[in-house]
Amino acid sequence: MSARGLLVAAPRSGSGKTTVTLALMRALRRLGLRIRGAKCGPDYIDPAFHWAATGEPSFNLDSFAMPPALLDGLASASAAQADLVLAEGSMGLFDGVRAAESRSGANADIAARYGWPVVLVIDVSGAAQSAAAVALGCRVYDPRVTIAGVILNKVASPRHRRLVEAGMEKAGLRVFGAFPREAGLVLPERHLGLVQAGETADLAARLEKLADMAEAGLDLTALMEAAGGSVPAGAERSIVPPPGQRIAIAQDEAFSFLYPHMERGWREAGAELVPFSPLADEAPPEACDCCWLPGGYPELHAGRIAAAQHFLEGTRAFARTRPVHGECGGYMVLGESLEDAEGAIHPMLGLLPVATSYRRRKLHLGYRVARLAEDGTLGRRGACLIGHEFHYASVTSEAPDEASALARIADAEGTDLGFMGHRLGHVSGSFFHLIAAGE
Repeated sequence: MSARGLLVAAPRSGSGKTTVTLALMRALRRLGLRIRGAKCGPDYIDPAFHWAATGEPSFNLDSFAMPPALLDGLASASAAQADLVLAEGSMGLFDGVRAAESRSGANADIAARYGWPVVLVIDVSGAAQSAAAVALGCRVYDPRVTIAGVILNKVASPRHRRLVEAGMEKAGLRVFGAFPREAGLVLPERHLGLVQAGETADLAARLEKLADMAEAGLDLTALMEAAGGSVPAGAERSIVPPPGQRIAIAQDEAFSFLYPHMERGWREAGAELVPFSPLADEAPPEACDCCWLPGGYPELHAGRIAAAQHFLEGTRAFARTRPVHGECGGYMVLGESLEDAEGAIHPMLGLLPVATSYRRRKLHLGYRVARLAEDGTLGRRGACLIGHEFHYASVTSEAPDEASALARIADAEGTDLGFMGHRLGHVSGSFFHLIAAGE
C-alpha cells in the first residue's frame, strides 16, 4: 500500500506555500508520522528544507521535464516509505507551459496524476470575502483536481479572519486553519530563492516555531483525513546514466544545486559520489574519473574561488585527462572570468572560452530541451536532454558556434534558442540544469 498524499499549492507565488508546507511537515512529524516531501517543478532549494523538516529525502516531480517512468518511479519511492506524502507546489497551481495535457509542468498535473487533494494556501492580506472568489475559481478551473480546502495566511486580526471565513463558507470551501501575519516567520531569501537550508541560521529553531504555529492554528486531524490518492506501486525509474564511476562533486555554499533524484539515481546505478569543497581550496580527488561542478552561488564567492589556488591548479590538472562538467554556476567557474555585483572581475579556471557577469543582471528562466552537438560527458551526439535554466548572469564573451557549443536548445514550446554552452577537450558546461533524458 502506498501512502496517501496532499499537495500544498496556491493561486500565485509569494502566498506562503513553503512556510505552510514546512510547518505541516514538522508538526506531523512530531505526531510520530513518517512524512516524505516532494517539490513540484524544477526547484533545487526547497527539497533540502523538506529534508530538514522531515528527516527524509525529498524529490522533484516535474510533469514536463520527466518522462512518465521517472515521474512515477520517484513518486512511488516516496509513497512506499511514508505514512503521508506532502508535495509542495511552485508558482500558481495551474501555472505551466503550453504543452500536451498532463505534461505542462504545472502543480495541477501532479495532483491529477496521483489523485492527491490540494490544500490551497491563500494570502488574505488586502482582502476579505473576495479571497473566497479566488479560491472558488481554483476549485472549478480544472475538473481533474480536487480542492480539499484552504489555509489562510497573513490574517491580520480575529475580525479579519471572521470575514474571510464567511466568504469561504459562502463558496462552500473548508477552512483548515490560519496563520497570522508575522514577519518573524519569513525565511531569508536571495536572488535565486530561499537562502539554502544549510546556510539558514537557527533553521531547527525556525522549524520548531513553525510547527508550534501549525499545532495552534491548523486542524491537523482534518488535514490528515483529507489526504488521498495513490501512486503506481513498483513503477520503473529511468535516469540519465552517471557521467563516471567515481564522480568528484563540488559541494559547499558556492556549489550545491544538484537535483536529489540525480544523486540518488547515480548511486543506484553503481556510481560513487565523492564531495569536495572549492571554497575550502580542495581539488577534485585524484582517485575520481569525472568531476562535476553543480550550480550554486559562485557570484557571491568569486574572490575566494579566484584565490583558491589548490582548487584551480588541481582542477586544471584533472581536466587534462578526465571529464569535467559544469552546470550554471559551475559553468561560470569553468570560464575565463566572473564579474561580481560590485564590478570586480575575478579570474576563473579558464577551461572554457566564456566570461560572465553578475553585475549586468538579466533574468534567464525556463525549461530547455537540448540536443547534444557532439559525444561527451552527458551522452552521444544528438541525444535529447531536458532541463531548466534559472540565473541572472550575463555572458560578456562571444556566443558559441556549432563547432564549440555543447548543444542546440529550444524552449518548452519548441522555439529554437540557438547554441548553448561550450565544450573544449575533456571540459564542457552550460547554464542548463539537467533533469532527465528526453526522447
